[in-house]
Amino acid sequence: MSDQNAFLAMQNAVLEGDQAKAKELAEQALAAGLDPLKVIEEGFVAGIRRAGDLWEEGEFFLPELVTAAQAMTSAMEVLQPGLEGDQARPSAGRVVIGTVQGDIHDIGKTLVATMLTANGFSVDDQGADVAVARFVERAKEGDADLICASALLTTTMTAQGELVKAVREAGLKTRVMVGGAPVSSEWAKTIGADGYADNAVAAVQTARELIENG
Repeated sequence: MSDQNAFLAMQNAVLEGDQAKAKELAEQALAAGLDPLKVIEEGFVAGIRRAGDLWEEGEFFLPELVTAAQAMTSAMEVLQPGLEGDQARPSAGRVVIGTVQGDIHDIGKTLVATMLTANGFSVDDQGADVAVARFVERAKEGDADLICASALLTTTMTAQGELVKAVREAGLKTRVMVGGAPVSSEWAKTIGADGYADNAVAAVQTARELIENG
């Protein structure tokens, strides 16, 4: 199989949400001595970006986007260790992401984290039920450009406002982006957040804008 055909197969594995195939293709690429960075960029990232395009075009829905992200993650788990320090992907920005304290929902948050990673961001995923102090601590430690905080319950939304306040009080220049089912752009403005996104594809674009204009 030529390199180009291999890259096309990787893209299709992502678009089909085939985790086993994505992992197998990643392993085959390493065994064949292909450059891991090229495999990521021209194979799997191209696939997840196409999935994002299909989402925006209304061809893909949430289940397809989730399975595409899962296939991408399976491939990255194989390829990431093969990236040497001198050939690491240039980072589009440093992001700390998590679901706020009191909220254990993390499917949407994980999808955003995967999409950000696929688009070149360095992502520190803290999982779900993350305390405000933890967000701030990780942002300080990693000199983060952006904190992404998700809330899936109306009862936990207030933690997003507390986070924005804590980041400002800590004197950090880190931007804060919020999202989640009950969250709106109006809420984001009310609490003083720097950005808002209502889906994973929009989150990538908003993250880029916030960091580039920061």
